[in-house]
Amino acid sequence: MSARSPKLTTALRAARKDGLSHLILDGTLIRTDRVKADRPYFSVKHQCHGMNVQVIAAPNGRILWTSGAMPGKIHDLTAARIWGILRELQKTGILTLADKAYQGAEAAVVITPYKGRNKPAGQKQANRSHAKLRGPGEHANAQLKSWRILHRLRCSPAKAGHLVKAIAVLQNHRTAQATRG
Repeated sequence: MSARSPKLTTALRAARKDGLSHLILDGTLIRTDRVKADRPYFSVKHQCHGMNVQVIAAPNGRILWTSGAMPGKIHDLTAARIWGILRELQKTGILTLADKAYQGAEAAVVITPYKGRNKPAGQKQANRSHAKLRGPGEHANAQLKSWRILHRLRCSPAKAGHLVKAIAVLQNHRTAQATRG
């Protein structure tokens, strides 16, 4: 089933062809049952073992593409660089909204919110607008995690990426069936 999942370039070309106004890039941690000796899989941010998966979604929350799984300790921006996401987004030129984890991305098309506490009113408003546009795309991660098998993976971490891709294909099929019927 994961073989039906589109490649990154194919998904971005389809998004451009569909005329999407923007995309949403976000990373998520899929929790796993790992022993404490498996340090690469431990996410300090989440205080648990897991796998980092990058997700590109449409503005309506439809999952367009998911990456393979990387160890949980890898930062979202690093994972995006490793998978070549930023380079491909730059090539297609589609505006992409991302959270603060992607600040410092070299791609000019990746827009992140302003950081800091005491921001001027204009920056606060920009962050609110950014969050409203990015919000529906955040549902893509929630859709993935709604599948019970991803609540806590008990399989080999090497299989986690294929499993997430297969679930993304099934989720899109289920969503398409619901809109038709």
